[in-house]
Amino acid sequence: MSSSDEDDILLFWWNLRRRKIKNKKRKYWINPAFKQLAKYGANVYADELKLHPLQFKSCYRMSPDTFKQLLNLIEHSITKRDTNFREAISAGEKILITLRYLATGCSFVALSHIFMRGDNTIGIIVKECSEAIWRILQPLYMPVPNEETWKSIAKRYYELWDLPNCIGSVDGKHCRIKKFDKTGSLHYNYKSFFSVVLMACADADGIFTTIDVGEAGRFSDSAVFRASNLGKLLNTDKLHIPKPTPMPNDAFDFPFYMVGDEAFPLKINLMRPYPKRVLDNEKRIFNYRMSRGRKSVECAFGMLASKFEIFQKPIMCHEDTAIKVIKAACILHNFIKMVEGHFSVPQISKNQENQCRNREMTQSTNNHCSNKSAHELRDYLKKYFLKPENALPWQENYTL
Repeated sequence: MSSSDEDDILLFWWNLRRRKIKNKKRKYWINPAFKQLAKYGANVYADELKLHPLQFKSCYRMSPDTFKQLLNLIEHSITKRDTNFREAISAGEKILITLRYLATGCSFVALSHIFMRGDNTIGIIVKECSEAIWRILQPLYMPVPNEETWKSIAKRYYELWDLPNCIGSVDGKHCRIKKFDKTGSLHYNYKSFFSVVLMACADADGIFTTIDVGEAGRFSDSAVFRASNLGKLLNTDKLHIPKPTPMPNDAFDFPFYMVGDEAFPLKINLMRPYPKRVLDNEKRIFNYRMSRGRKSVECAFGMLASKFEIFQKPIMCHEDTAIKVIKAACILHNFIKMVEGHFSVPQISKNQENQCRNREMTQSTNNHCSNKSAHELRDYLKKYFLKPENALPWQENYTL
């Protein structure tokens, strides 16, 4: 048999196989087992659970009243019409499925046995509902800040963290993922797992003011920040940051600024610690005050991962769905805190604080282009913290 005959046979076999796959019909529209057991699914149990607010919150991470408010906001966007062939899944059940996925991080297959729906259906619901949650809630619970908003954040920052003119803290979080198809080692990070980066800025109460999701885990925080919308807007002075104003107990007009760790560049509106290789006691105090200010975003990440266990294990879905899920979790974090009124001062354990300080020691201190005026402003802020009227009683403990 010649090679051309073999090629013809292989081509015939390939076309025949493709035709069989194409003509293969779906065995069931709805799995008979799920159809019979739907009345016992978790969505039915949730109706009973609403009578017990603590148990409902433990399961879905929000109170029944908060859930009702969320349903009212996005119901119109995710509701489908019933047809002659089947009854559409209700908006309430879709939200319950999505919340349970965020709360547990379990697989779509596991959720399919809990809610008596097909695993493909579960995946479609999570993607659709996550997109709707972000699209509808973001303008309400993470709007673009204006000058008055920045001033309000700065006032609150001074009240909680003794940091004047500070309008937020920025940091990046590596969200663990299952390796996306055809991406190679692009998302493999320095912590030795696959991830996408969540870059966020948080206010004094641990509420996200802006987020950027999707950069590959192999990139550093500084590179992700430069590529993020926040970094670009900060570089072009398009964040509507108020004009410089005197800090308490001072007469010099000092710019409003964000705080970041040593991975971030030093800029007029972005303060970072002094490098560890050039520290004296005055600079150690300054670094402590910066570290204290960064606790808000670190605690925001901690609260996010504690509430939504999807961040404690690899996210097992396609890239576009994973990004939608992360954004939905972040806006739900804001929504729940604002609606339920949990504005207590974020706390961080001594062990966590030591971890944060140790991480600073391993951050890169090179390749940052800081202009002279930013250096001068940082030195001025350092001296401001040393004045008796502005010093914290315990800050000398961090000079050792």
